[in-house]
This record gives sequence, C-alpha cells and structure tokens, in this order.
Amino acid sequence: MSSSPAEAGPELTPASVSTLMPLAVSLGVEFTSIDPAGVRATMPWKAENLTMVGTLHGGALMGMADSAGAACAFFNLPPATTTITIESKTNFFRGVSSGAVHSVTRALHVGRTIIVVQTDIVDDNGRHVSQTTQTQTVTSTS
Repeated sequence: MSSSPAEAGPELTPASVSTLMPLAVSLGVEFTSIDPAGVRATMPWKAENLTMVGTLHGGALMGMADSAGAACAFFNLPPATTTITIESKTNFFRGVSSGAVHSVTRALHVGRTIIVVQTDIVDDNGRHVSQTTQTQTVTSTS
C-alpha cells in the first residue's frame, strides 16, 4: 500500500486489501471489515504458522497484527501520504493449538505525523491471545 485510500480508489475492499500484503496472504489473514474506525480480521491455525509444540507462532500473530495495524493506519491517512511502522510491541497471553484467531484493530491516536494503533487478538472462545500496539509514521508520497 503506497498511497492514501483517497488516491487508491473506491475499489478497496477487505478482500482486495488482503491481496496487497503478500505476507498476510501467506499467513492466511482474511480481513472481514476495514474502515477508519477499525479493522477486523481472522487467521486460521495452520501447520505453516506453528511452533515446534503445535501452537501458533508469535511471529505469525505479530504478522497478523502488523498487517491489520498497517491497514487501520492506511485508512486514516490524509491524501498524498503513506505510512510505515516505526515501533511495535506485543504482549502474548496464551497459546492457540486449534481453530482460528480473530483480531480487532483500532486507532488510538491519529495525528499529522504519527498514527498509533492497537490490535487485540482472541481465540475462537473469545479468550485474549495477544495485544499489539504500534506507532506508524505518516510520510509524504510527493
């Protein structure tokens, strides 16, 4: 995603945003809703995303959170700008050994130079799996 949503056109849908992020596709992240107010996504437990003990790898969870965070920041950008993650912190609360995980991302701060987003990931039973807070810098594309 290299420009603001205003420049990207009206064709952006949850499915099309997924395809713009190859890592999200590899992880199996599917966006279910996406707009400036928040982003929702899901990711299945699958063999390619596991640790040696069969739980979802923290890197997969962080990849999901970073993808959702980037999408949330992107949809809060003014025209002629883009966003880049400059800081990310994740707390892990429990392992996931089956099913899927579901994320909700919301903007905590939308400013001229930075956007801060928070992603909460839960398992199929609604139990908190992780929480990621990211700072995204806003830069000009011109």
